[in-house]
Amino acid sequence: MRQARRLSFVLLSLAAAAAVYLSAGLIGAAWVTNRDWRPPAEGVTIWIEDNGIHTDLVMPKQAAGVDWRRVFGGGALREPAYAGFAHVAVGWGERGFFVNTPTWWDLRPGTVIAAAVGSEDTVLHVEHVPRPVEGERVRAVVLTPAEYRRLARVVRGSLAAGEPVRGYAGYDAFYPAHGRYDLLNTCNAWTGRALRRAGVRVGRWTPFSATVSWWL
Repeated sequence: MRQARRLSFVLLSLAAAAAVYLSAGLIGAAWVTNRDWRPPAEGVTIWIEDNGIHTDLVMPKQAAGVDWRRVFGGGALREPAYAGFAHVAVGWGERGFFVNTPTWWDLRPGTVIAAAVGSEDTVLHVEHVPRPVEGERVRAVVLTPAEYRRLARVVRGSLAAGEPVRGYAGYDAFYPAHGRYDLLNTCNAWTGRALRRAGVRVGRWTPFSATVSWWL
């Protein structure tokens, strides 16, 4: 009986903590920043890709004076020919979660717990991709050249010194990154922060993938 009560208490505590976290995330995303932002009629198009859990920024390799070819070269790829694609998809996150989880079937409870507790070992996951097609999970956003350069500075500032590691397939690689990953600073919070610093209308805190695009 005592063990059953303890188990019930633990489960209720976990449920309450999850509810608080979810509510805080929704409130943070509803607190809009850069309220007066509007996309320009012409500019640099980027995309936000959302797989339901994680978001990536997809950017043209050459635009507004930014040249990602010098930063994310084909030499880091298992198949360098993919570097011929005109766009890069960049996401930030915890190394163990990224590197050890090529598919969701590979996800382990220990990996989730370690990432949630927090880790200083973070990476940028960079994929060389063709121009995305806008759809349910892909949102196009047009930026002014100045906004795109600010966005690029945030991404570039997240890159740390060190050698990249080849990724899951021939077209991607992992680069050492700055920053601590935890429940407050998630991969999606990073995406939202990059957009916010670029000047885009976005929530103050976006820990969930669905909340990144709320105001776009």
